[in-house]
Amino acid sequence: MAMNGRDTAVVTYDDARAALAAWKADFPSDPYHDDAALRSILARSLSAERMSALDVRASSFARTLVLVVAPAAQRYEQRTHLPELSRYDGLGNRTESVSFDPAYHEAGVAVWGSGVVALSNEPGRAYEQATLLYLLSLESEAGHACPVTCTIGLARALRRSASPDVRERFLPALVDPQYELAERGAQFLTEVQGGSDVGANECVAIANIDGETYRISGEKWFCSVANADQFFITARVPGGPTGTRGLGSFVAPRMIDGQPNGFTLRRLKDKLGTRGLASGEIDFEDALAWPVGPVEEGFRTAVSVVLNTSRWMTAVGSAGIMRRAVLEARSFAKHREAFGVSIEQFPAMRRTLADMAATSAGALHLVFALTELEDRIDAGTASADDVLYHRFLVNTAKYLVSRQATSVVRSGIEVLGGNGTIEDFSVLPRLYRDAIVYESWEGTHNVLAAQVLNDLRRLPILDVVEARLLACFDTAPATDLVGTLRRRLGDVNASARECRDDDEFASWHFRDVLDQIGLLAEVAYLFAAHDLAAANHLLTNSSPGYDPATDAGLAGRVNAVLDSGGVTGSSPS
Repeated sequence: MAMNGRDTAVVTYDDARAALAAWKADFPSDPYHDDAALRSILARSLSAERMSALDVRASSFARTLVLVVAPAAQRYEQRTHLPELSRYDGLGNRTESVSFDPAYHEAGVAVWGSGVVALSNEPGRAYEQATLLYLLSLESEAGHACPVTCTIGLARALRRSASPDVRERFLPALVDPQYELAERGAQFLTEVQGGSDVGANECVAIANIDGETYRISGEKWFCSVANADQFFITARVPGGPTGTRGLGSFVAPRMIDGQPNGFTLRRLKDKLGTRGLASGEIDFEDALAWPVGPVEEGFRTAVSVVLNTSRWMTAVGSAGIMRRAVLEARSFAKHREAFGVSIEQFPAMRRTLADMAATSAGALHLVFALTELEDRIDAGTASADDVLYHRFLVNTAKYLVSRQATSVVRSGIEVLGGNGTIEDFSVLPRLYRDAIVYESWEGTHNVLAAQVLNDLRRLPILDVVEARLLACFDTAPATDLVGTLRRRLGDVNASARECRDDDEFASWHFRDVLDQIGLLAEVAYLFAAHDLAAANHLLTNSSPGYDPATDAGLAGRVNAVLDSGGVTGSSPS
């Protein structure tokens, strides 16, 4: 470092590059062990034996993630290495296959080897699966998070809803931990004319004379995991009711006797994000399929098991994306110098980093509150109130956390400045592109908000929500702010009841109300974990009606969030 005529430190080219190298080297070799908040949540939630086993599994996968998955994803996410449609082999035989860069399969071996999918064969392993998916999401979707999620959803549907014969035919191959032997699952619901209006779907399933199988014909418009070995498909059964009630759920193998099973891959989608993942448009013509549960309950199976599994895991993945953005931005700000000091010392930068850390911490606690419910429901130990609360939280968490992820990553890019937009400089551009795609997966924001509102009108959910969140405040240290939050929760629930009872009011205001309930839920779980610094800062930065200009303690809370890493326990980096 040189000195100029005013005795002010001047950062040279070599100094700057050395600082960037130090930033890169700062990333933890074991991101699981480094995540005090995650391990604290798990330790409070799991038995000692279960926690010990997960420690070993998660730490091993986290190290493999850094050494294997990250460099592989950096290659196959590049434009010149994306999936390609291969409809025929070299002899002209129709294969309807997708070709991937070899690095994609290297990452797949590591991901499937973690057991994240294989655990689907054991009821009540949601904590383990969420932890592994969260860690994978430090590399964003990485071409494998969606196949993992879709396979878990199909495996759950087969285990919970399918007849014994269908379960035995399809489930074992899905839960094999060996990537080379395992079969991947996909879920094909969307049609070009339907979108979120699933009741408008026209794909049909005609019963075969054997009374056990069906032939499916029609087109599906958005088919992620187009390379899957098993397809979960919704299709209309002739003679059934109109709308969603007339849809059945089916599983169709990709190949029958070595030939494509009545489908044609029309094209692959060129997407903004999740580029390593093959998404396509598929036409079906007499594809052989088996029902997943009673045909008349098909839509219920599709939503309550398959879509809700995806919504849960997308929320978890969004929290993982945020965690990575926080790690990248905090470390960069520590090593990057401007005007003679590290940029983390500037108050405006500290505010940005604290915003990111607090939002990330709130999202983490919310998605693992949802994971607790998933664990109980999958194990068959959930209470009636658990089921009601899950119905609310699975949609609310996906709605809120996916939006927060986009905002947090965008802030991370801001911290890195122009460097933050460069694809080979950091993972942040990929995180940002994928986070935007995550926002639309399994229902747009308006669709999810409408689902929550519909549930509030049909079921006594609000009382359960209020009771669960008040219980969180019961475990927090008694402060004036806790009393204020209790009153605010009552006010927000009153607004939610007004939305429930007044269609016109709800049409304009319910999303705002849902934002407030979701934020209060994050704050409540932070308070329950005694992470008061992050909870207070999250309120200051995000809560409608909370005026940071009148809050004399803001600077102190910014520092508290940064000093604690925005989490319970110790600094994560």
